[in-house]
Amino acid sequence: MRVVVQRTREASVTVAGEVVGQIEHGLLLLVGITHEDSEKDVEFVADKVAHLRIFEDEAGKMNHSVLDTGGQILSVSQFTLYGDCRKGRRPNFMSAARPEQAEPLYELFNNKLREKGLHVETGRFGAMMDVRLLNDGPVTLIVES
Repeated sequence: MRVVVQRTREASVTVAGEVVGQIEHGLLLLVGITHEDSEKDVEFVADKVAHLRIFEDEAGKMNHSVLDTGGQILSVSQFTLYGDCRKGRRPNFMSAARPEQAEPLYELFNNKLREKGLHVETGRFGAMMDVRLLNDGPVTLIVES
């Protein structure tokens, strides 16, 4: 499982002109799932994301998590995180899990974050989406299981 974590001041996702998910202060998560991923991977990554200390404290040090700051999550499924660009000019997506495997794990991931007390908005799995964000910092990290 691979998640790109972006600290954001605001973010939204639109499908066919309709805003389907929107947050203010928090994290935009681009979520990729591969064939070997399991519920154990989902639990590990959800816990890591919820507790990552990437928000500044009063001294300007990254000491607070999204939980500590009352931030929100915008989670967007993104199979292209497993695109392999090493050969040729067209990415190979063979490492990305098929939708019938990826979607239940993606939903479980979002539910695990909600169980931790986080407000989670999402995109629409499998849809063409327009994602907007105001990256705060910028702070962008990759979390993998």
